[in-house]
Amino acid sequence: MAPIRVAIIGLSASAKTAWASRAHLPYLFSPLGRSKFEVVALLNSSTEAARAAIKAYNLPPSTKAYGTPEDLAADPEVELVITNTRVDKHVETALPSVEAGKDVYVEWPLAANSDDARKLAEAAKQHGGLGVVGLQGPLGPLPRKLREVIDSGKIGRVLSSEFRANGGIDARDTVPASLSYFTERKVGGYVYTIGFAHQFDLVQSVLGDYKTGLDAPHGFLQIQRPQFKLIGQNKEVVGTVASDVPDLIFVHGYVESGASLHFRFRVGPPFPSEPALVWTIAGTKGEIRVLGPSSTMIHIGNALDPQKFEIHDFETNAVQEVEWDFDDWQKELNFQARNIGAIYEDYYEVKRNGAKGTFLSFDDALKRHEQLEGILSNGLKE
Repeated sequence: MAPIRVAIIGLSASAKTAWASRAHLPYLFSPLGRSKFEVVALLNSSTEAARAAIKAYNLPPSTKAYGTPEDLAADPEVELVITNTRVDKHVETALPSVEAGKDVYVEWPLAANSDDARKLAEAAKQHGGLGVVGLQGPLGPLPRKLREVIDSGKIGRVLSSEFRANGGIDARDTVPASLSYFTERKVGGYVYTIGFAHQFDLVQSVLGDYKTGLDAPHGFLQIQRPQFKLIGQNKEVVGTVASDVPDLIFVHGYVESGASLHFRFRVGPPFPSEPALVWTIAGTKGEIRVLGPSSTMIHIGNALDPQKFEIHDFETNAVQEVEWDFDDWQKELNFQARNIGAIYEDYYEVKRNGAKGTFLSFDDALKRHEQLEGILSNGLKE
């Protein structure tokens, strides 16, 4: 069966976050990925920049270089378009391909705001292509194991859950100068919509979604540090920038089952010797605890310090550690690529074998955007 022909938007040798090269290429260039996908085109800010990336990543000379989203959208050979630009560029780079009826994978957040996310979701429905969103956490092995244990009845009926995390960026009051836009709410890509949102989505994939309407979750969000120092390439302070993004986040509400769900997320490292992440799920017969010793990146994993999954059985008072692991093909990839690879695998099964699919769609992403914006608009204390 012929591989699915892929175009990548935003694969650049000089990218600030390099997410396309760190999280997408390792799978696409793996033996498994090459058997199912073929990168046939790149779109960057200019055709010259696209050609430079083709050379930098040793892509075949036949790879097409595009400088405008419209030219890419008009290429009949491209089946799947991967969008890895800055969040506020997602609509302008992805929409032409969506309107051309192509399948389009957009990294999370889908757009800078829910209005733009809705524009992409409605266009996908109108023009018939699949919309895929890079909220990869729910496809990972840890949430799969959590759902399995909860569904088995081992902890009984879920009563409540609490998720506490410190992280988002490595420091409390500094940000790399190249990523200063992380302090700008209008851009749409910052700690609340990226670091916290990945956790927000993953937890709901395990416990069920928050209730809506009058029972929608309540938030308390605060901007504790309105100024950040900008750090240059040599680790020196090169300036300061004003921040209008929340760095302390509390969210509380009830999921559809009736269980309460509480989040507390604070930017910066945790107290020394304390884990970066503690997630508890209390039931009538037992309690689950997930620990992230040094990282909040539960949707990715951690190469040196993996998350720990434990169950406390109330009747016996015993604590059991639950084993979980990535599939063998994922272990051959770096951690950033493992669950991204799971999205590609899931998408391939949908396209080539007619599977139902479990990846998040544009409609799913729009729902998360609306949840997050509702909490922010009602809960941010400035």
